[in-house]
Amino acid sequence: MIRPRRLPAAAALVVGILAVTACTPSGASEKAGTTTVTMSPDAGLTVLADTDETAASVATSRALFETAPLVVVAPAGAAEAQNVAARAAVALGVPLLIDGPAAVPTAGDAQTEPTPPADSTDAPTPLDDELTRLDTTTAVVVGDAAGTSLDESLTVVQVEATVTAASATIGHTLTEPASADPATFAAEIAALEATTATEATDTSNTGGTSTPSDDIPALERPAPIDDTAAIAIDGAAQLASIATARSAGIPVHLLTGGSANPQANASVIDALHASKTDKTLAIGAAFGAEPALDWKVRTARSGTQLPGGGQLLFENHQFVAIYGTPTTSVLGVLGEQDAAGSVERARQVAAPFQALSPKTVVPMFEIIASVAAGGPGDDGNFSNELSPESLKPWIDAAADAGIYVVIDLQPGRTDFLTQAKQYQSLLELPNVGLALDPEWRLAPDQRHLHDIGSVSAAEVNSVTHWLADLTNEKGLPQKMLVVHQFRPSMLTDREALDLSRPEIGMLLHVDGQGGQPDKQATWANIKRDAPAGVAWGWKNFYDEDTPMLTPEQTMSKVHPTPELITYQ
Repeated sequence: MIRPRRLPAAAALVVGILAVTACTPSGASEKAGTTTVTMSPDAGLTVLADTDETAASVATSRALFETAPLVVVAPAGAAEAQNVAARAAVALGVPLLIDGPAAVPTAGDAQTEPTPPADSTDAPTPLDDELTRLDTTTAVVVGDAAGTSLDESLTVVQVEATVTAASATIGHTLTEPASADPATFAAEIAALEATTATEATDTSNTGGTSTPSDDIPALERPAPIDDTAAIAIDGAAQLASIATARSAGIPVHLLTGGSANPQANASVIDALHASKTDKTLAIGAAFGAEPALDWKVRTARSGTQLPGGGQLLFENHQFVAIYGTPTTSVLGVLGEQDAAGSVERARQVAAPFQALSPKTVVPMFEIIASVAAGGPGDDGNFSNELSPESLKPWIDAAADAGIYVVIDLQPGRTDFLTQAKQYQSLLELPNVGLALDPEWRLAPDQRHLHDIGSVSAAEVNSVTHWLADLTNEKGLPQKMLVVHQFRPSMLTDREALDLSRPEIGMLLHVDGQGGQPDKQATWANIKRDAPAGVAWGWKNFYDEDTPMLTPEQTMSKVHPTPELITYQ
């Protein structure tokens, strides 16, 4: 039953309208009393991560609306009522606010004044403050209004939480939910059409011809915000914020699967890239704890995807690589043919794995860019560096064929970071990662083939941070950083490896060769006490393994299944 009621006017709360300095109003009109005015966030990324329903709804309204003479209100914790209210708010082009109990300060909260009693009229709630800021005069309350804290100066129109009742009250024909499952509500609200701005009419009916309640004022619909797109965590907890964004004309793209990383969703990457907007609204508490969210959003907006799709390396990809250097066939199969031939060979080597893996199989080149040398050379580092220009045609051919590339460093007596910087121009390409081979990282008194080199975790971390900073600065997808190892001594203080940078996917590549029992023993030895969160690589040697595992054996006998399988 629809129960419109006009509450008696009371003395207005002495609450100043909060100045909004971080937004730009749009759709302003001299008809301030009947005009809803939106405003565009100034920041490139605005994160709305409140965990409280009321606070989240208020924060979204504050971010997107300058004035709203009418708002829709729904009770906290009532997904069905909020679902109906969301449809009404989007139809009217107004904010949806959630009315719930005010937060009670904890004993540790600093207070300059005593806490007023719960029924005190001198304690405006965040919802009261927002209604004052918006110059709201009318609230359509959908659902059980018992215990609502709305100021008595408002006209309150109470509506049963049904689409039929809400449609009759606001004068719009609202669509019925396709499902009663709250898990589906966010997707339906995100897909609602937000009508365009119109002149003031009797609610500018867009979906039906019913007459609105007499207590619903004639409204001028706001101009849509056309420079912002939203991403939101898929869930009923975000209903009000999603609805308010849609009311403001902002497209909302849902992140599914529980992830707060837009890079994990190819459809969201495509949608953000196709959007003609340059600002992003992130809706959902999970975004508040998502590391490097600014980089993740910028990268998603670039539209650049890794070979195999998406912008994350290991979650959905199985890499299969051929190893070597373009200048000789002695160091691996990659150098046994030209770039075009290596593209075809990489595809052939990777192909059998697709039927064996639930992930997308991605062919890969591991190109030795600096080759361990028997003599010191002109620079005295016992390493021959191929020029970035000589490697670029191979990387371009790989990119055109959907092949990922890592460039491998054998630095001799220099350090990995110094050599990595020589290949910065290649590492700025989205399909190129980096591999460090400590076997060939020498101390000042060591020689190749006489000594097995090593690297400290601190040196690896210096490369990690430099490469992560470069990836972040350039807005590139996540980069693979491979560290080769077949003896524990090759990577000292391994427990100190820094795995905190989300721009980097760290992989430890176990390079044991020989009989399969020996290889499995090496695998187990290197995996023992490894840092949590690293990915794993396994190498099949054509000549040195006795016998070399078949693709089927590699996938079934090596545990856990390696994210990278390399052929040398």
